[in-house]
Amino acid sequence: MKLPDVRQALTEAKAGAGRVTTPEQLLVRSARAKTGLSQQAFADRIATPVATLRDWEQGRFAPPGEVICLLRLIERHPDLSEELAA
Repeated sequence: MKLPDVRQALTEAKAGAGRVTTPEQLLVRSARAKTGLSQQAFADRIATPVATLRDWEQGRFAPPGEVICLLRLIERHPDLSEELAA
């Protein structure tokens, strides 16, 4: 992180505008991005409502432990999501 980025982050935090990104959010986004699927298609693949997937990606709720395990597998092996569709 560069010094201007740190200053901007501090300014946003003081103004109450800073965002907190959780590791779970990053995992959900990363796993989906590696598959190249839309939110709807990815939600269908992991048998989850798309609204729930959006909540996970936006940090409203954290995915349950078993989903985190599945996402870690998909992140490492994106082709695994194709097998879930079968």
